[in-house]
Amino acid sequence: MRESSAPLAALGYGEHPEALRHARTLPAREALHGPWPDWVHPEVVAAYGALGVSTPWLHQVQAADLIHSGKHTIIATGTASGKSLAYQLPALNAVHSSVLEGKVSLVPTDATVLYLSPTKALAADQRSSIEALGLETLRIAGYDGDTDASARRWIRDHANVVLSNPDMLNFGILPNHQWWARFFRRLSFVVIDEAHGYRGVFGSHVANLLRRLRRICAHYGADPVFIGASATSAEPAASFGKLIGAPAVAVTEDFSPHGAVTIALWEPPLTGLRGENGAPQRRTAIAETSTLLANLVCSHTRTIAFIKSRRGAETIAASARRLVDEVHPSLPARIAAYRSGYLPAERRELERGLRSGELLGVASTSALELGIDVAGLDAVLVAGWPGTRASFFQQIGRAGRAGQEALAVLVASDDPLDTYLVNNPAAIFELGVEATVFDPHNPHVLAPHLCAAAAELPLRTEDAELFGPGTQDLLDDLVIRGYLRRRPAGWFWTHPQSAAAMVNLRADGGGPVSIIESETGALLGTMDSPQTHYQAHTGAVYIHQGASYLVDELDEAGHCVLVTRANPDFYTQARDITTVEVLQTERSKDWGEAKVYFGDVLVTTQVVSFQRKALVSNEVLGEEPLELGARDLHTKAIWFTLPDSAMAAAGIHAADVPGALHAAEHAAIGLLPLVASSDRWDIGGVSTALHMDTGLPTIFVYDGHPGGAGFVERGYERTITWLRATRDAIIACECETGCPSCVQSPKCGNKNNPLHKDGAIRLLGALLRDAS
Repeated sequence: MRESSAPLAALGYGEHPEALRHARTLPAREALHGPWPDWVHPEVVAAYGALGVSTPWLHQVQAADLIHSGKHTIIATGTASGKSLAYQLPALNAVHSSVLEGKVSLVPTDATVLYLSPTKALAADQRSSIEALGLETLRIAGYDGDTDASARRWIRDHANVVLSNPDMLNFGILPNHQWWARFFRRLSFVVIDEAHGYRGVFGSHVANLLRRLRRICAHYGADPVFIGASATSAEPAASFGKLIGAPAVAVTEDFSPHGAVTIALWEPPLTGLRGENGAPQRRTAIAETSTLLANLVCSHTRTIAFIKSRRGAETIAASARRLVDEVHPSLPARIAAYRSGYLPAERRELERGLRSGELLGVASTSALELGIDVAGLDAVLVAGWPGTRASFFQQIGRAGRAGQEALAVLVASDDPLDTYLVNNPAAIFELGVEATVFDPHNPHVLAPHLCAAAAELPLRTEDAELFGPGTQDLLDDLVIRGYLRRRPAGWFWTHPQSAAAMVNLRADGGGPVSIIESETGALLGTMDSPQTHYQAHTGAVYIHQGASYLVDELDEAGHCVLVTRANPDFYTQARDITTVEVLQTERSKDWGEAKVYFGDVLVTTQVVSFQRKALVSNEVLGEEPLELGARDLHTKAIWFTLPDSAMAAAGIHAADVPGALHAAEHAAIGLLPLVASSDRWDIGGVSTALHMDTGLPTIFVYDGHPGGAGFVERGYERTITWLRATRDAIIACECETGCPSCVQSPKCGNKNNPLHKDGAIRLLGALLRDAS
């Protein structure tokens, strides 16, 4: 391994050499350029030249040529590989050329472009980069929930480059497509940025939304080219084609330059303390990342630390500032947090500080993982596995972007997957990135989109092919349930309310609940209804933009939560009781005495109490009961059965069976993201020594979304890889009886009791013994 310009020594790992589990250097990559395509207007070439782009990279030329030729294209190359130029070139060239042609012929023929991104910040960044070209032919406008009502008509009537998001497309544009007739008739390109982020239920919704968009375009005689920009992903052409509902091609070879990056896999050291069940405790990923960030800032190494949660980003920044202040009092002001929820002006100031070098350290949520242009960083810290290899390499790609050598560190959190990955580096570097998992045909997702589509234009029989198999049966069911009416001309929406309001893109089940401050009546934000029992019950701690509140009341009938400003030194965690009923088995595998099943289940969950836990030590300070109703979830599950005789043969005593099942369930949920692009919080599980439907000891792992999200189905397809990794992760853990790094779960409704670590290892070995 070659020495990096941001050396490992700057981390201070000499104090705990055992923390560094693995290190390797990814070699530098030289740039390979290509000529400007001959179809690009000279004024467009000149505009890019004025910004310092003299010649494009070869993959940008390849992608632009494919798009210009009319092929739906996904650009799946690395961070900072210039994906924006690759899709801007054909799209903006078409707009520019058509406006000039219209001026000559005196017939308006403007091509139009629709750009969709998952965040407003990314759309704003994209708008700035397009405006920087200085092409007067481009009439650019953002169209989202913050757009002035007075500006909206001008945008519909005059804009030729519109930047929006899926939510606004669903609620504001498609239901009012008649107002957008000019725009849709001329729509030539639809850009879908950060396409790899459309996965799970959200991805399933967006896939159907894009089918609705294609249908409206066809109504106005348009057939736009769809362009995707994505982090590197498995089978990008197939995934993007599934997202838009049409065949697509992919550009995957990256010809942009990149400096060498030394990647370190880091496991925080043991503290010498023990938890409730006697398990040894490690330093948390937040505490360890704060120390590493402070060390790097003290050595003037420009660094971003990524973490999933807003609270985590704020905590890391505050802790690092405090640590740095003890050594270099002049440096704490050069450390900041960055996350969603900040005002646009605050975000832009932070981005400016990062670009200029004024900021040396930033703790960020994934808001800076997206394509916001921040370059020239020396190091990236990743606090806890971000969920997928695609996200991990997207985040560490922020280092070394200007060609210099750089450092990237994965700091493992207390999670079985993190433990497994830092001790099995091949799973990061040699497995390749994950496929994007989503299911557009999920009836729980598709049904409201069919209603919305019927409200936009009556559905005809030929539309069933656009929305995929099962559509005809689902339409008949919607007629029976009174949502649609069947007439000779097709299916009609006949209700006065908006059909688009039935579509909840970001989550499913119950719609949003308002979070209201009791004293002022101010609306702080919203929360999806299914989460309120866990995060907004009476007595819960609610965090909003760094401020803490205590929940006074959850008013489910009124769809609101009343909160009061507070500064508690604890957080809250809900406990639940869950049962699973098997509705239908779709597929199964025989592994000798072990059996594996996949199918439909009904999950019934009731939140029964909550614990208060100390912020610093995680110590349980108290527990209170809750009286909340049970909730049903129809979803997909995978389940494993093993008879008592096989348990005994594996050396698992009868008294240890519940703990072995429970521990294996927790670890399996933690390791599922290894084979499916899920997050631990997308998944649920139940284990029982005698299940009412199977009559055997059984472990269930299920998708936490109505109708399923495709995650456990991916687990079923790769069961052997998944369970072997689960067993290996438990074996590799240094604890004696189980800890958060192997078999304890942060979301367990039974306070991680009972758990039997050795029994879980034996159980997984018995399941895999005859696996094939």
